[in-house]
Amino acid sequence: MQKITTFLMFDGRAEEAVTFYTSLFDDSETLSLTRQDENGPGTAGTVMEAAIRLGDLELICIDSPVKHDFTFTPAISLYVQCESEEEIDHLFGELSREGAVLMPLESYGFSRRFGWLSDRFGVSWQLNLA
Repeated sequence: MQKITTFLMFDGRAEEAVTFYTSLFDDSETLSLTRQDENGPGTAGTVMEAAIRLGDLELICIDSPVKHDFTFTPAISLYVQCESEEEIDHLFGELSREGAVLMPLESYGFSRRFGWLSDRFGVSWQLNLA
């Protein structure tokens, strides 16, 4: 078990994000998913807590029962070392769909192929070709 785990708080779209992320990365799965019931603080059926594994990284995702005036920021991002051109192209294309490209996928002085984006849920990703 990881001592420190990334925690992603969504506003009603946690299950969609969990399904999307686990479909993109090899060796990924939903480890557990608990939903709010009609007696809980959140909307019945939304995700109370989901634990997922993306490769060797475990994350926790929730749908917050409380409405906040904030969401994700690019100041914190998930950094992915890609092993091939095909992998980085695929991940960049899928993650940036309906999102925002912060740095286009191209060659930079620090990397021969790198891209930075926020996905459709607002989560920031940096993709680097190893």
